[in-house]
Amino acid sequence: MRSHRLAFTVAALLTAFAGSSAHAATEIQFWHSMEGALGERVNELVQEFNKKNPDYKVNAVYKGNYGESMNAGIAAFRAGNAPDILQVFEVGTATMMYAKGAIKPVQQMSEEAGDPLDPKAFIGAVAGYYSSQEGKLISMPFNSSTVVFYYNKDAFKKAGLDPEQPPKTWEELAAAGQKLKAAGQECGYTTSWPSWVQLETFSAWHNVPYATQDNGFGGLDARLAIDTPLHVRHLDNLAKLAKEGIFMYGGRGDQPNSLFIGGKCAMITGSSGLRANISKNAKFEFGTSTLPYYADVKGAPQNTIIGGASLWVFANKSPETYKGVTKFFHFLASPEIAARWHQQTGYVPVTKAAYELTKKQGFYDKNPGTEVGVKQLNVETTAQSRGLRLGFLPQIREIEDQEMERIMSGKASAQDGIKVMVTRGNELLEKFEKSVK
Repeated sequence: MRSHRLAFTVAALLTAFAGSSAHAATEIQFWHSMEGALGERVNELVQEFNKKNPDYKVNAVYKGNYGESMNAGIAAFRAGNAPDILQVFEVGTATMMYAKGAIKPVQQMSEEAGDPLDPKAFIGAVAGYYSSQEGKLISMPFNSSTVVFYYNKDAFKKAGLDPEQPPKTWEELAAAGQKLKAAGQECGYTTSWPSWVQLETFSAWHNVPYATQDNGFGGLDARLAIDTPLHVRHLDNLAKLAKEGIFMYGGRGDQPNSLFIGGKCAMITGSSGLRANISKNAKFEFGTSTLPYYADVKGAPQNTIIGGASLWVFANKSPETYKGVTKFFHFLASPEIAARWHQQTGYVPVTKAAYELTKKQGFYDKNPGTEVGVKQLNVETTAQSRGLRLGFLPQIREIEDQEMERIMSGKASAQDGIKVMVTRGNELLEKFEKSVK
């Protein structure tokens, strides 16, 4: 009798175990670069998705900054244990795209999973950047930022400038800078991310090419095209403003942000994602506006280009994994989730529905200036303003930053500095083209 009971118990346990195994959640590995408060937001999103979708379990793992996580993802793929999803910064787009056999294009994945993602649901400049020539999404838009113009309203009042009328052109910015200087302001204007703002975004905003072959979207033989009279004029203008004590070069990347937040500089061009930091730490009232432009340039202003990152899916995963990744991407793109991410982080809403929902909720009315970045992006892009798809772009930016430092310090003319940028940048592009072919 005892042996019968034992056999029954073992059989019941085995049945229960088999049943639970049959319904075990499909695990999805997601490597990202969001730390601090942003990392907490990512974890919250993942937990919410997992709770709503018990058949899948997304495991979010912080893998270091953008450069570190991208290198880790590529190394893992070569070793045969790549994650399912990898967050990659926008300048890594070409590298990921041309990594033969490594990537599963997200639209193809979603179509095969029977739940297609719609590129038209995304903001124009965002979808355009992460889509193929045929308009199909290659990676999933996630955290996108763009360049906006911030200014210190208190400093404007002190200088006799209208705090509700920020400069719209470079000529107006120079005039405002003169008045700020006369009022005792140590620095009128600075910029973060010099190459992204003053060359890449500047080109798109003025609807002129940054590189040939539609800024790299048209082919691997793209070469830099910033050796134009307009680009020379602009860097000459910045050097002149620097000499006059109006413009202050504050370093590379986001190093110059502290010059504005600390009150030293009254105006800055920087990421839309900078807003939260300014709101938290600045001791003055600030405003947000559109980027300055040259009024005599036909077609300007056009649109800005995006920064931030997107989500890439690795190849050679199971259909069930791809089905789960597709569900996760639809979750991230849903109006409520995408709107919340935008409002909590300062990144722009990547979908049109999230933008409309945020407007409907009154977020922009309660937080003036938060809509500027979206408006700059949410327009029909051109071949010149769609964005950049170039290999070795991080290295090209380093060359550009180096030459801009020489130009701003008076050690090189704008024409000579740009010539070096183009020559050395094109050597890198040629090297990338050969390595891919």
